[in-house]
Amino acid sequence: MTGEEARLAALHRLNLLDTAPSESFDRITRIAAQLFGLPRAAVSLTDRDRQWFKSRVGIEAAEIPRHQAPCAAVALQSEVLVLGDLHEDPRYAAGPLAAAGIRFYAGAPLVTREGHGLGALCVFGTEPRAATPAEMAGLRDLAAMVMAQIELEHAGGRLDPISGLPNRIQFIDDMADLARDHAGERRMAVLVELARPEEVDNILRAMGPEKVDAIVRDSADLLRAELGPDRTAYHIATKRFLFVSLPVADEAGYVRELAAAVHRVRATAKVRFITTLGLGVMPFTVGAVGPLEMMRGAHIALRDVQHRDGAVSFYSAERDHGFRRRFELLEEFGHALEAGNQLRLVYQPRIDLVTCRCVGAEALLRWRHPRLGDIPASEFTPLLEQTSLVGLVTRWVVSTACAQMAEWRGRVDLPVSVNVTPASFADESFAHGIVACIEAHDLDYGMLDIELTERALMTGGDAALDALRLLAGLGVRIAIDDFGTGYSSLAYLQRLPAHVVKIDQSFVRNLTCAPTPDNALVTAMVTMAQRLHYRIVAEGIETAAAVDALVGMGCDEGQGYLFSPALEADAFERWVLARNALRAA
Repeated sequence: MTGEEARLAALHRLNLLDTAPSESFDRITRIAAQLFGLPRAAVSLTDRDRQWFKSRVGIEAAEIPRHQAPCAAVALQSEVLVLGDLHEDPRYAAGPLAAAGIRFYAGAPLVTREGHGLGALCVFGTEPRAATPAEMAGLRDLAAMVMAQIELEHAGGRLDPISGLPNRIQFIDDMADLARDHAGERRMAVLVELARPEEVDNILRAMGPEKVDAIVRDSADLLRAELGPDRTAYHIATKRFLFVSLPVADEAGYVRELAAAVHRVRATAKVRFITTLGLGVMPFTVGAVGPLEMMRGAHIALRDVQHRDGAVSFYSAERDHGFRRRFELLEEFGHALEAGNQLRLVYQPRIDLVTCRCVGAEALLRWRHPRLGDIPASEFTPLLEQTSLVGLVTRWVVSTACAQMAEWRGRVDLPVSVNVTPASFADESFAHGIVACIEAHDLDYGMLDIELTERALMTGGDAALDALRLLAGLGVRIAIDDFGTGYSSLAYLQRLPAHVVKIDQSFVRNLTCAPTPDNALVTAMVTMAQRLHYRIVAEGIETAAAVDALVGMGCDEGQGYLFSPALEADAFERWVLARNALRAA
């Protein structure tokens, strides 16, 4: 969202445009006119293409075009503007204000707490003149009163109606006062969460919103009594309170006191058996951290205690950095899908362990960000699996792999396997999309392998199972990836239309020809897979000893750095052709 779009969104959220006149605004407008001894004044709001007057004195028009309005410049620059004579300013000399006889203009910006300029409080005169410093100081004060009135009418006041405690708006103002009066002091912002979201949902479903309100009121009373008169608790969200500590020399000791206070409160709380209370603590230096950053930091800390009743957790800059990194990657990946030049597939050969021939490849997704560089798949793939992007990504991978197999046709005719998540099958058309992609590239169905992890298969549900059966019935091979890590039941695995199991590299990496626990475990997996009539692929092969051990167990295929790392498409083609030529010779 651009700065102008964000500004317009902030304006429209207030629902002020095209509303009826209000005496609370008109009173301030009249005072502004009296301050300058002028007949005209207005509270103006800068919309997308117009300047609309919420309040006006001595002005007939309700709005004027934005590009002809000095108030628009005040709003966009968030600075005062004085024009001694409009007739001498080429921007406004031919505009409607000058045509109406206006010569003098002075405006002070109306700015939200987030820094968005909404419009201006302005005065107009019919004669050229200057503005004194005292007049402009008064105009700025009156503009601040307009913003306070806007907040009072449209932000729900300063007290929460359920708890009776000051709300988020008051917290932001009070922190500005704290920064002015106690800059440099070391304090702590403490966020108190009464219950986890699912617990609140259970209470709502079982007992209704009045029970949630009762819990909030009860908790507010207990917290107010615990904090005493020297500290203020703020009700910043439905089930969250926030307070700021007094200066403390021993932060760790203070947190121990907090934990003890939590247990005292919980001992008498009416809902102690059905809710989980948690506290997140962010130490900060007064004046160096803004109120919104305090709340965000305390929330980061709170994430670590949501399943431990009465637990207290400190803010961690390292965890914060990790979360921001993950969030940035999710945002950027959507752009990567659209960019067309950041994502690519690389191909790791699959080798028949008996003949040593290359019998296929696994397509692996790679991401090269223009600013962040190469992003490891192990970092971005788990994030994608939790979002709606996963279906789009899987479609892209299937389409790209099919296009590559078609491009290789006649030179490298090998099946390619792609990784798919069961979440992709939430779209009923997904399996049919795979079929359409195969047919569009004139490929045999057996050229594409679909890989799903054992753990994911257990959570995919009947929709995924039905889609896999459809694909398998056409000849698409289904592989169970990371076999042995998912704790799935054998009864469930028997229901799957699978053809291949891929033994996870964690079991393969340390294999030797000697009898070891790893060897015994892999032998058991291979034996079971053979009896279920699966083809067996071992991942992560790095040593010849592992190959010998796997061949002795009866494993069919392998892939790993011993044979080749994942290769770019053209490099994979050269690798296969060279290997085939060498074996033929």
